[in-house]
Amino acid sequence: MGEIMNHQILGSTSEFLRRSHKHMINGTWTDNQAEAFRDVIDPATGDLLTKIQIAGQAEVDAAVKHARAAFEGGAWSGISAAERGRIMWRWADLLEAKLDVITELEVLDNGMPVAVAQGFIGYGISWIRYFAGMADKIADKNLSGTISSRAAPFHSYTSRQPIGVAGMIIPWNGPFGIFLIKTAPALAAGCSCIVKPAEDTPLTALILAETALEAGIPAGVLNVLTGDGSTGALIAGHPGIDKISFTGSTDTGKKIVQTCANDLKRVTLELGGKSPCIVFDDADLDLAIPAAAMAIFSNSGQVCFAGSRLFVHERVYDDVVQGIADFSKNLQVGNGFDPNTALGPLISQKQLDRVNGYVEQAVKAGLDVVMGASKPSGKGFFASPAVVNRIDPSQPIAREEVFGPVLAAFPFSDTETLIRNANDTRYGLGAGIFSSNIDRVHGVASALEAGNVWVNHYGGMHPGLPFGGFKESGWGRELGEDGYLAYTEQKTVSIKLNPLS
Repeated sequence: MGEIMNHQILGSTSEFLRRSHKHMINGTWTDNQAEAFRDVIDPATGDLLTKIQIAGQAEVDAAVKHARAAFEGGAWSGISAAERGRIMWRWADLLEAKLDVITELEVLDNGMPVAVAQGFIGYGISWIRYFAGMADKIADKNLSGTISSRAAPFHSYTSRQPIGVAGMIIPWNGPFGIFLIKTAPALAAGCSCIVKPAEDTPLTALILAETALEAGIPAGVLNVLTGDGSTGALIAGHPGIDKISFTGSTDTGKKIVQTCANDLKRVTLELGGKSPCIVFDDADLDLAIPAAAMAIFSNSGQVCFAGSRLFVHERVYDDVVQGIADFSKNLQVGNGFDPNTALGPLISQKQLDRVNGYVEQAVKAGLDVVMGASKPSGKGFFASPAVVNRIDPSQPIAREEVFGPVLAAFPFSDTETLIRNANDTRYGLGAGIFSSNIDRVHGVASALEAGNVWVNHYGGMHPGLPFGGFKESGWGRELGEDGYLAYTEQKTVSIKLNPLS
């Protein structure tokens, strides 16, 4: 299963993998002071791809020093917003010219099917262009008329300025895109950045940093430190960093909040989810069944907003669950380079064991596992799509984020009970509704405790639409104007004028 099907890796991709991978600090590839390395594994084969260095205190200190100097020296923050936008647009063009290599590295590093990688990479490049265009579009406000009088005139206004040095900690499930969902708005606002990609998927971050320099982003403005959780903790705790943006597990997000409380760093968190996907009896089932299936099985379920809890009206419940099972049997599990592959591997043996553990626990508890109890054989970290039928909402598989291709299905008969059960989770990231009743759609969308609600489709992150979660799914929003403003501070200036005589 792990063998590459009719795909010859590009020479430039192979050359990149043979490099000695270093940190990008102040525009220079920099070695660790201490000898600390980590293997990067191809999840489709379990084979070694390359090695990365693990940044420690010395590397974090150096990156912060140069990012701070670049910010305070105005190499980036001091140029016009329009010029920042032009350079970022050039960055997007250069990345687009390297699509083939970037795509291969993303598939090798993460395991995702090549079509999924191409989609994520395309989104990421569009986000650069979106925020490049926003750089000179955020206007300040003149508030003079709200406080002035003829007897006591004031000139009062607000202004936005970049927050400073931003530290970004990136997950492994969408490495290229999530790098850009954070850095594009930060750079457009004029910040300097220090990025730590996930230790399992660091490779496209290095290409992004290298290409940023080619585009003209000054040295010290975009720094990349490879490393593990210890590196992320050093970044979160560094007093020279003004803001942390983190995407990952809720438990790690809570630790970051505790660390950042020491100096009240600004924090944006995009965390876990256990999102409901709801199918009413008036839904177009030809649309709803494949959409609900891919809401959980896309990227092998390794999506923060995956529709992992399926609520179906009892009148169509059996048809929908059986339809998803039948649809999923035709989803090929295999190497991401095989064009017929729909589900690639999970990221690691650890994650595979975790996902299989939930399915095995369901089987032992006597739950009805419609499909997915058998495990693929061969090399690589592959998991079959699983559907667990008519389960008790209190079961662990119904409440905990599995982060794999495992769907928990529940019937419902009335909307009030549906809403109560859909909201009965500590998470609140996404939700899907399939219905042809527009009144019902608006009512249910309003009642769901979720930051993102998709109707008659599932998922998608347009750059103009803010993305984020309720409850323990995070703090703040990414994308849209909110994503840009998160990398700014607002200042109010009020000037008392002399009355006209």
